[in-house]
Amino acid sequence: MVNTAKEIPETVEGQEDILQKYDSESRFRKIDQGFWRWAIFILSVGLAGYHLYTAYFGPLDALRHRSLHTAIIAALVFILYPAFYKKKTNKVTVIDVVWMAAAIATGGYMIVDYEGIAERMSIYMPSGVDIAFGLLTIAVVIEGGRRVAGNALTILTVLFLVYAFFGQYFPNMFKHSGKDLEDIVTYMYLSTEGIYGIAISVSASYIILFILFGAFLNRSGMGQFFTDISLSLAGHTTGGPAKVAVVSSGLLGSINGSALANVVTTGAFTIPLMKRVGYKPEFAGAVEATASVGGQIIPPVMGATAFIMAETLGMPYNQIALAAILPAFLYYLGIICIVHFRAKKLGLSGMSKAELPNLWQVFKNGGHLLIPIIVLIGLLIAGRTPLFAAFYAIVLSVVVSWFNKETRMGIKEILGAMEDGVRAALGVAMSCAMVGLIVGVSTLTGLGPKLTQSILVLGQGEMFLTLIFTMVACIIMGMGLPSIPTYIITATMAAPALLELGVAPFVTHMFVFYFGILANVTPPVALAAFAGAGIAGASPNKTGFEALRLALSGFIIPYIFVFSPVLLMQDVTSPLEVVWVTITAIIGILGLSAALERYLIADLPLPLAALCLAGSITLIIPGIWTDIIGLSVLAIVLVQQLFSRAKARQNISGTKAI
Repeated sequence: MVNTAKEIPETVEGQEDILQKYDSESRFRKIDQGFWRWAIFILSVGLAGYHLYTAYFGPLDALRHRSLHTAIIAALVFILYPAFYKKKTNKVTVIDVVWMAAAIATGGYMIVDYEGIAERMSIYMPSGVDIAFGLLTIAVVIEGGRRVAGNALTILTVLFLVYAFFGQYFPNMFKHSGKDLEDIVTYMYLSTEGIYGIAISVSASYIILFILFGAFLNRSGMGQFFTDISLSLAGHTTGGPAKVAVVSSGLLGSINGSALANVVTTGAFTIPLMKRVGYKPEFAGAVEATASVGGQIIPPVMGATAFIMAETLGMPYNQIALAAILPAFLYYLGIICIVHFRAKKLGLSGMSKAELPNLWQVFKNGGHLLIPIIVLIGLLIAGRTPLFAAFYAIVLSVVVSWFNKETRMGIKEILGAMEDGVRAALGVAMSCAMVGLIVGVSTLTGLGPKLTQSILVLGQGEMFLTLIFTMVACIIMGMGLPSIPTYIITATMAAPALLELGVAPFVTHMFVFYFGILANVTPPVALAAFAGAGIAGASPNKTGFEALRLALSGFIIPYIFVFSPVLLMQDVTSPLEVVWVTITAIIGILGLSAALERYLIADLPLPLAALCLAGSITLIIPGIWTDIIGLSVLAIVLVQQLFSRAKARQNISGTKAI
């Protein structure tokens, strides 16, 4: 493969500084030797080995399996992450050791006395020791989550616990009788409804395995392969580097599940290239951010959220992956179109073919790395469980790495991938544990139905108004959170309002998931865009609003599939129906992009751009008459553009003749 690292102007330290500024998961200690280095290695590889073993042979009982996963993850967090980032040192302190011991003790107690706990819970009579360990576990989850996941989710978790204790003092709409300490701790620690609920269950089964899979692919060179293949396919086209950013960031973002990390790793290469061919810094940063965020909606992995959605809805995974294809395609089509129109408008070219990798050579050197992904997709579509598919995909990634000496993985690389995977899972796992507390409080106090009623009251029972208020709620809930906790929270708190109005469960969950994800490119807390701005040397606010504009198709697509579920392959009466909805949506997205850039095949005057925008939105709205009106309006715009271009060429010819 072509070595593109020399193109990156930023230092590794500079990239780390940017990532640490916006991503709390990147603020870990650098421990390279000594006792603690071995402790990190043994705990990480041990946990990875345990999950690979249970993926093949089956897990322990639910509480023991989930508590072991949570305890080891938390112990690693206390070793790797300082209590306060601004006072960060690379030395593990006494307080860290105490917290680490507490984390291990909580899991150990659940495993050692599991039968006793189960017997006491069968008659709902927890012992004083049960309550003490429950309190300790809640404290470990909150403190560990604060260190690795940041303040936003931690504050939200604490507020929910306060609400559980003091609900009797809240306004009537949200009032409840208030729960005592024993009720809360028992529900959160000794049941599968709180900390050890569905969120940590999915973390301890699907998520950890797919993050491990991503780590194995990364160790074998998949990241470089995606970048090189994107360069060879799109680097020479109009505005090529921006299209490379869109393609490579989308592919990587789907696997690694972290938009912020993706912005920094791929953006360190793509953003300087975009600036080099003439894109403004804020636009370059926004392209990278929007593409990286969109990776969370690309099947088959969808940043691992697809598996939680399947578990929550009781749907086959392959149905979810299939349904997500068209919306994801439309989202990226919108970005590509704006990138292309911007390049045409500014007269930007692509990169010279001489400096780009050769497509055949790229496939020759790294094409075999696609085999595990193809097999993974094939197994999932065939109906095999995600655990089965992920396990064999991981094993296969090691096997195929030996097809080429440049990608070959030995024992050192395999153990390194196991450690990398577990370390990459720390933030997601602790976030899932905290989300368990949030969901637990919601269930215990009946807060979920109360929030649903509030949204319905604001929406006055009208579908469109309720969709808008649900969208706003999801964006607020998703600010500063990873994609998986975002989905769980929005699905618990916001989705029921749409279900009340008769929207299908899967459509509802996709709607809230989309807007929770888009919070990362929605000012004022557009963290992915801010990270892109840091690399591009641009204004964070300008980059944020540029990213919002680039992602505008993503704000419209969820409304399309609510009013026309055919876009999600739901309620399909005929294949032609899917084809028609897809074609009209594509034309609508093209028109929307042209209106936003005020360029189609020539510059669009403001009145014509407004007409193009109106026609695009009309076309995007499902319905035969809206389609006819939209197509007619866009046809008028296109004819005017053709006349405008012909006239411009005629003027140029006349000038040359003179």
